[in-house]
Amino acid sequence: MRVILNLILILFEIAACAAVAWAGLHHPVAFALATGLLAFALGLRLEVLRLRNEMPFYFGPGNSLRGLFVPVIGFGEALFKGLLAGVAALFTFSGTDQGRLFWVAIAFGLTIYAGAGLLRLLALKFDARPERWGFFRLGPPLGLLFSAMIAFLALYGLVPSPTVGDIGWTIVWEMPKVPTVEQTSELFFRLKQAFDDFVVTLLSAYMPPQWARVIGIIVSVNVLAGFVASLYAAVIAGLVHRAEPN
Repeated sequence: MRVILNLILILFEIAACAAVAWAGLHHPVAFALATGLLAFALGLRLEVLRLRNEMPFYFGPGNSLRGLFVPVIGFGEALFKGLLAGVAALFTFSGTDQGRLFWVAIAFGLTIYAGAGLLRLLALKFDARPERWGFFRLGPPLGLLFSAMIAFLALYGLVPSPTVGDIGWTIVWEMPKVPTVEQTSELFFRLKQAFDDFVVTLLSAYMPPQWARVIGIIVSVNVLAGFVASLYAAVIAGLVHRAEPN
């Protein structure tokens, strides 16, 4: 029974990661709103808990500021992270190139799965709490993983790498006076891809191309998607961890 339950949990984890990626691909605006609200709700609880434990570091016992500091700062940090996660989710999945978005969704789903797997491992080996470790703390490494996958897809032509001329043509001749969210997101993606290519080309003049690509991956705006992936990885890993047999 233990083996069967573990197999069910693995299948649930895979299905949950795929479902999140599917929701982002087919309903980007609703996905962005849900992501922002989830980040705010989860962050409001976790930030308040964290600040309560950090109070002795900032204030002495009986300090009157302690009662005001926790809810105000906790609310502000949760609100900021909710807005960041929502905007990052919107620009990750919103666009007009469905072929590109399909590969982005695959990369995003794999990123969530990698994050959830790492959090499960930490929970099993070190009794770590997935939600607390995964909420935004896992964002940078997952962002680097996602950025590396997008760079790999771009290298093989599965994700377009437009030139400055292509972007200029789009702005002058294809963009309406009042662009939609999808059109704006597509243009933003092209701009960040062009910027990534520019960074790699510039650095390649001073270092080996392989190292230039690594730095391009690190400074890419695609890294921001890691904060969205870490949010869902934390939620999925937390659900799976609670259901695991002791």
